[in-house]
Amino acid sequence: MKVLMLNGSARKGGNTHRVLLEIGKQLEKEGISYEIFQIDSTPVRDCNACGKCTDRGCIYEDDSVNDFIARAKQADGFVFGMPVYYAHPGGHVLSFLNRVFYSSSAVFSFKPGVSVTVARKGGTSTNFDVLNKYFGISRMPVAGSIYWDQAHSHVPEESASGAEGMQTMRNLARNLAWMMKCFQAGEKAGVPLPVMEKDSVTNFSR
Repeated sequence: MKVLMLNGSARKGGNTHRVLLEIGKQLEKEGISYEIFQIDSTPVRDCNACGKCTDRGCIYEDDSVNDFIARAKQADGFVFGMPVYYAHPGGHVLSFLNRVFYSSSAVFSFKPGVSVTVARKGGTSTNFDVLNKYFGISRMPVAGSIYWDQAHSHVPEESASGAEGMQTMRNLARNLAWMMKCFQAGEKAGVPLPVMEKDSVTNFSR
């Protein structure tokens, strides 16, 4: 089993990366591999609901959205790590995720997901709330921890020394690993996935 992590910070090796590594180390102890997908700092166009999605994902190929989708198809669980920008996820990250989920939500269905958020002080709860909404509409179960999935730091060294934040991440990894193993056991036992009703879906109405 494998977890795909999205580092939503354009700053490589920063606080968000440090938090994802802590989760990854615990996942490996649970026998689960992981990969960190680093979003870059180039501009990302938003989804315009053109309805021209392809089997690869989004019709636009000028950024890394479809690369992420291709890797997501091979993953069994997900971690989205985001820094706080003005008490909110950064606009480039939301544009990225809007296109990922609009074009390819079925890739994520019934695979566990978690979001983790990093800030100097405030804004983590808003970040957490915004990111979790992608999971709910895509039939993704969400693993929890013993506190909200947040860490506070100004530089990576501080996040490494934040005992409560790092403990929260390790417990989150344990819960995510347990959930993934339960799903795998259910699949082996022949437990079918639930059938979704779609007769009254209106969110794609124009």
